[in-house]
Amino acid sequence: MDAPPVIAVVGPTGSGKSDLAVNLALELDGEVINADAMQFYRGMDIGTAKMTAAERKGVPHHLLDILDVTQEASVSDFQQQAREAIDDVHARGKRAILAGGSGLYVRAALDVLEFPGTDPALRARLEAEHAGLGTQALLARLKAVDPASAARLSDARRIIRALEVHELTGRPFSSFMPRREYHQPAIQLGLSVDREVLRERLAARVHRMVEAGLLAEVRLLDAQGLRRGKTASRALGYSQFLRVVDGLSTVTEAAEETIVATRQFARRQLTWFRADPRITWLDWQDPGLTGKALELCR
Repeated sequence: MDAPPVIAVVGPTGSGKSDLAVNLALELDGEVINADAMQFYRGMDIGTAKMTAAERKGVPHHLLDILDVTQEASVSDFQQQAREAIDDVHARGKRAILAGGSGLYVRAALDVLEFPGTDPALRARLEAEHAGLGTQALLARLKAVDPASAARLSDARRIIRALEVHELTGRPFSSFMPRREYHQPAIQLGLSVDREVLRERLAARVHRMVEAGLLAEVRLLDAQGLRRGKTASRALGYSQFLRVVDGLSTVTEAAEETIVATRQFARRQLTWFRADPRITWLDWQDPGLTGKALELCR
């Protein structure tokens, strides 16, 4: 028998994705697979609004707490881990429910998307050439072999990556761009929000995080090497509260900066997900939300 479609619950931070995913799992005998990149990290609990064991209501959750804060999150690693988790859940006759707002990670799990490899020596050579010749020289070189990428890239790091991929594979970097084509059958449910209500909700959530001990969590993770982590150290709230640890900011200032950054992030998430015509949008505050989502999933 064919496996059922993967269910993906997407939308901006603070919209209730985790709660809906758990409710669907309870109704459909499902298990949740995390697609929030910052919830991969052990100890990053308060600042990522990670569900407690009680909030998970006994529903198994996969790909939570799989990295130390010093480790770098990798979309290609996640793709493999998420697909293995989906296959495992389906093999046991359960429903796989992907939940998270990290758009590229969701697409990596769901869509036909290749990740070309890397070569540290080649990367180092290109970085040395960039240091000597400058961005425009490398961009001109990229234009000769991959005009599509050259037309849309201006950031030196991404230009170097595009040249690296071309030298490694003989293919233009642009040929690896994702297509809106599912790797296996999927249903995407998006939570449509009232933006003004979400703005206030995100502010209240940050204040609750501060009251719950966000600064103490950041201090503890700092001792575990948070600053060395390329991904974890940039997480919303954590980068702002590291400045409090250093005496460069107050808790009040860090909270306000976190609120602003979180609202900006939510806007970017909405823009990303709104661009995908395959998502069915549901009102996040609809009392019948779970029932309507179930109808789409059955």
